Amino acid sequence: MAQTTSNHTQTVSGWAAHDSSGKITPYTFKRRENGPDDVTIEILYCGICHTDIHYAKNEWGITMYPVVPGHEMTGVITKVGNNVKKFKIGDKVGVGCIAATCLNCEFCKDSQENYCENLQFSYNGIFWDGSITYGGYSKMFVSDQRYVVHIPESLPMDAAAPLLCAGITVFTPMKDLGLIDSPGKKVGVVGLGGLGHIAVKFAKAFGHHVTVISTSASKEQEAKKRLGADEFIVSKDSQQMQSNKRTLDFIMDTVSAQHCIGPILELLKVNGTLSIVGAPEKPIQLPSFPLIFGKRTVKGSIIGGIQETQQMMDLCGKYNITCDIEVVKPHEINHAMERLIQNDVRYRFVIDIAQNKPNSNV
Repeated sequence: MAQTTSNHTQTVSGWAAHDSSGKITPYTFKRRENGPDDVTIEILYCGICHTDIHYAKNEWGITMYPVVPGHEMTGVITKVGNNVKKFKIGDKVGVGCIAATCLNCEFCKDSQENYCENLQFSYNGIFWDGSITYGGYSKMFVSDQRYVVHIPESLPMDAAAPLLCAGITVFTPMKDLGLIDSPGKKVGVVGLGGLGHIAVKFAKAFGHHVTVISTSASKEQEAKKRLGADEFIVSKDSQQMQSNKRTLDFIMDTVSAQHCIGPILELLKVNGTLSIVGAPEKPIQLPSFPLIFGKRTVKGSIIGGIQETQQMMDLCGKYNITCDIEVVKPHEINHAMERLIQNDVRYRFVIDIAQNKPNSNV
C-alpha cells in the first residue's frame, strides 16, 4: 500500500491502476495539507502520456501500486502557502513531471532540476516527507511552488495540458541548439505523433524549414497541410532517403518504436546534430560510419527545468501554440489508453477531470 503521513488529511477522488493489468478505476486517497511553500490546485484537465501506460502496466518493473498516473496537469489555484509569492488564488497554472528535487545540487541551482539525481516524479515518486506521489488523474493536487508554471490567459487549458510533458520534451533540445532565436535552419522531425506534431509547430513558429520523416506516406498531407511542414520524407523509401542526404542541420527523433538511426543520421549535414527524445524499449542501433564520416553528434534530452518550462509556456502564448487533442471523460480513460497503444489519436488524449461543459471558457 502507498505510504502516507499524518499530514495527509485531505481526501481526494481520483483514478488509479491497482495491478499490472493496467486497468484504471476510481480511487479515493489522501493528499498532504498545503504547506508554507505549497499551492493547492483544482485540476481541470490532465493529458494522457504513453508513460502513464508503462507505469499502469508495470512495464518498467518499478510501479508502486496503486498508481495514480498523470503528469500533464492544468488547473486553478485554490490555496497558497505563506511563503508563496509568485502565485495567487485563481491563477491558471500547470504542473508537469517534477514533484521534488534536492534543491542543493549544481543542477537544481542552475534551474536544471530535471537532471537532479534525487528527482522525484509527480507520480510513483517518493516525496520529501516519505510519501508516494500521486498524479493528475485526480480532482486536486498539492505542489511545491517551485514546480508550478503559469498558463498564459490566451491558451485553452485543455490543449495546453500536454505541453507540460510533450511540449517541453521537444522544446528543450531546440533551445539547447539555439533554434529559438536563430531562424532559417533546416530541421527534421522523425515521427508525427504526440511529440512530433508539437515539434513541427515549434520549429515553424521559430522560423525554420521543417522536414517530417515518417514510415507512413499517408501522413504527408497531414504534415504539410495541417501542421505546415515544408517537406516530407518516407523513411522506408531508399530513393527519398538517398536524395535527401546531408540536407538537414538538426533532427529530432521522437519515435519510441525500435528503429535504426543510421539512415536518419545520413540526412544530417556535416556537424549536424540528432537529438533523441523518444524512448525505445530496446537499445538503439547506432552504426559508427555515419558519425565518423559526417562529424555528427547524437544526444539525448529529457523534459526541461521549470524556468525553461515557463519560457516555453510564454512562447506558446506568444505564438498561439497548443497541442492537437481529443478530450475524453474519466470513464473513458481505459478506452483512450487502448487507442493510444494502437496510435489511434491525433495527437494527444486529454482527460476532462472537472467534467467541464463543451463551451467552457477554461
